[in-house]
Amino acid sequence: MTSLAVTGHMDLTEDSVPLIREALDGLLERYADSGLVGVSCIAQGADSLFAERVLAAGGRLVVVIPSQDYRRTTVPAGHAETFDRLLAAADEVRVMPSPTANRQAYEAANTVLLRRAERLVAVWDGQPPTGKGGGTADVVLQAEEAGIPVDVIWPAGAARCG
Repeated sequence: MTSLAVTGHMDLTEDSVPLIREALDGLLERYADSGLVGVSCIAQGADSLFAERVLAAGGRLVVVIPSQDYRRTTVPAGHAETFDRLLAAADEVRVMPSPTANRQAYEAANTVLLRRAERLVAVWDGQPPTGKGGGTADVVLQAEEAGIPVDVIWPAGAARCG
């Protein structure tokens, strides 16, 4: 069994999605025969793309929900259907104890992701942390400090909105 967690940007451009999907497929292909388990918070963007590709590769999905109010307060309307579909497809769901989605809840969820992972997949543009905590770069640094190997996915042509 190989357990891969994901961190990544939520604000991917529409043109980036197929590029990242293809790169994820290429990476996950290496693990498809080893009992692939994907661990994700299934947020909009990279987290959900990863979860979809894990399922497409025949892997099992473990979902970590950062807070008890996450679905109601944080999932955008345009992502709700995907979120609900991935949640229903998960083999395991862990809802973190925090009542409210906030920085501490995201950091706690990221800690659980990394504890469950043999490797981290980072859909990341390589930019340093913003100082807000809980972001993609923060999770990459946390993984590196814990000795967890990181596979960065950022194909040529990928971009963030704005």
